[in-house]
Amino acid sequence: MQQLFNDMIKQDVKPFFAKHGFAKKSLNFNKKAENLIYMFNFQKSSGNSADHVMFYVNCGIYSAELAQIQSREILKAPSEVDCHFRARIGEIAASVPDRFSITPDTNMEDLRTALLRGLEEVIHFYDTMTSARSIVDYYTAGPFLHLGEESFQLLLQSNDVAEAEHYLKALQEKYGTEQRWAIFENKYETIFNKYGVEFEKR
Repeated sequence: MQQLFNDMIKQDVKPFFAKHGFAKKSLNFNKKAENLIYMFNFQKSSGNSADHVMFYVNCGIYSAELAQIQSREILKAPSEVDCHFRARIGEIAASVPDRFSITPDTNMEDLRTALLRGLEEVIHFYDTMTSARSIVDYYTAGPFLHLGEESFQLLLQSNDVAEAEHYLKALQEKYGTEQRWAIFENKYETIFNKYGVEFEKR
């Protein structure tokens, strides 16, 4: 089963990514744009055996601008865990599962077709994510707490107060009754104060 996985990476996945301008390093595929690095990571399950190989496809986008906002070193070769946008393939391409499985009964042709279709969908999604602001817009639209501080920094830095206030209200409605909300609220208030923008508590 391991050999089938290796063959699929070599014969199908690698040529697919090469066609789209991604370079391979181990089970990672990266493509650099101006201020972003797009990546895919194939993660094998720790519980794999001789007759059962499971793997996940992790998707990530690293932004130099967001790393700067975080006061972190700008990485030339970030790994998937360093990415600012992170998702499993199934979160972006609804037609494919989060986890793939190869067993003696697996129809490899079907698996390859499904996998490549999912990867194609993610690449189309990546085409819409062209800047740090695109990543922020994705998480503010959720609204998600992930990248909240960085999102407020980016929005207020670019003087988009209306969007920052809209995001804050959406977060307050979604998470405001949770016990942990006070911790986030204090962090966000500090950022609003830094930019001289009035902060409305829930």
